[in-house]
Amino acid sequence: MVQQSTFADEFEDDVYMTAKSKEMPSDLRQRKPEQQDAASTKVSTEVEIEDKSSPVISVLDIFRVLFAVIGVTVVASYYVTSGESYIFGLPRPWFTKPAELKQYFQGPVYLAPAELAKYDGSDPILPIYLAVNGTIFDVSAGAHTYGPGGSYHAFAGHDASRAFVTGCFMEDRTSDLRGAEEIYIPIEDPDEEISSGERKTRAERERRVAKKKVQDEVDKWVKFYTNSKKYFKVGEVIGVGNEPVGPAPTLCAQAQKGRPKRKNMTKRESAPGKPVQ
Repeated sequence: MVQQSTFADEFEDDVYMTAKSKEMPSDLRQRKPEQQDAASTKVSTEVEIEDKSSPVISVLDIFRVLFAVIGVTVVASYYVTSGESYIFGLPRPWFTKPAELKQYFQGPVYLAPAELAKYDGSDPILPIYLAVNGTIFDVSAGAHTYGPGGSYHAFAGHDASRAFVTGCFMEDRTSDLRGAEEIYIPIEDPDEEISSGERKTRAERERRVAKKKVQDEVDKWVKFYTNSKKYFKVGEVIGVGNEPVGPAPTLCAQAQKGRPKRKNMTKRESAPGKPVQ
């Protein structure tokens, strides 16, 4: 009887505990999983905070630094070079110069010699032009030099290629280079002992060399104005034939006076050289 009673009591206790567990609130039964979720959420939040607080350099930051450096360089160079360059040592691009930009949109100009003469600086509304070897350049930036009263005003409004060679500004304001080579050919010495054949051969050779010197001098000035930081090409001279007509211009007095003399050249060639030190 005692054993049967004990077994019955234990069975009743099990049934009672099972019923009690069913009556317990769901939040008590799930408290442990919620605590685990809270712990994991806390850890993930701490990781996110740590990631956000870590220093990160974006592509935008890199571009900001680059633009800042470029801006400072451009401004400093502009003031140091008085506006001649945006990057130290490098000339300003043509499109940053208002006059050249305006000319670009207007297109090249083509002027006959009579039309070119209007651009000599007498009219303050018009730019100042000069031409070398048929190429017209705007020299308005040098108005104090090429404008009225300037030391090179004679070149303004003309293709004065010949004057660039001979140095005769007023007399040689023309593009006709015929005879300009005489400036490089020595004046003959009548007392020189040389055969007529040798004299003729030498004269032909010296004239070829002299003509090349003339063209080299003209090309030098074309290059000067083409590469100038102040002046720029605007067009071409028209209405002038490739072969000038009429008699060739005579060498101006100043150029004639500056010609080398054969007699002096012979003396220099025959003079004894200095001893080797």
